[in-house]
Amino acid sequence: MPFLEAFPEAREFEIVEVVKMPLLRKVLNTLSLGKRAGGCHGAGLATDGNGFTKIGIVGSPNVGKSVVFNRLTRRYVTVSNYPGTTVNVSRGKAKMEDEEFEVIDTPGMYTLLPITEEERVARSILLEEKPEVILHVVDAKNLERLLPLTLQFIEAGLPVVLDLNMMDETEASGIEIDVKRLEEELRIPVVATVATTGRGMEALQRRVVEYVRSQRCATQV
Repeated sequence: MPFLEAFPEAREFEIVEVVKMPLLRKVLNTLSLGKRAGGCHGAGLATDGNGFTKIGIVGSPNVGKSVVFNRLTRRYVTVSNYPGTTVNVSRGKAKMEDEEFEVIDTPGMYTLLPITEEERVARSILLEEKPEVILHVVDAKNLERLLPLTLQFIEAGLPVVLDLNMMDETEASGIEIDVKRLEEELRIPVVATVATTGRGMEALQRRVVEYVRSQRCATQV
């Protein structure tokens, strides 16, 4: 059964009226309820002052964003207040397929139109530090509520990779997601993970590196 038929209340979200409804409808219908599921290497991509490519991890609270951050960095993590605020921002280093990255765990956010101080800090990091990859981590079982932020990133022309986290809970709830079709509709990389166990993390790292390299190729054309 298509998701919008199973959950008609999803149509009532105010944010649904803000984004492009045809695209949102098509994307949400990549979810269904049913039986529970048992390179180009050239220069050209901007880096930080230390030569590391930046990844900004974003997402709303309680989606496992920090667990993904810890899985990617593992060590060399620093936590400090964002300048002029009392909001903590975590930064760490990661090495994936011989590529070195600075990974930034941004404060929780629901929208690019900030309301809270945390959202203002997260938005500032994205727009001022300009990470080469925005890794949007979402709770996959609540995709209909969290996807509008992904669409905001896409419509703003930001380089986004979508991480469908908590897939174990999603599958246990009887929700199935056609990841391949979702990726085709959004035209961005989409990866399913369970960060707490490490499931899908290797695939996520591979897709991030592939995306970085494809961006490098694009800058040379």
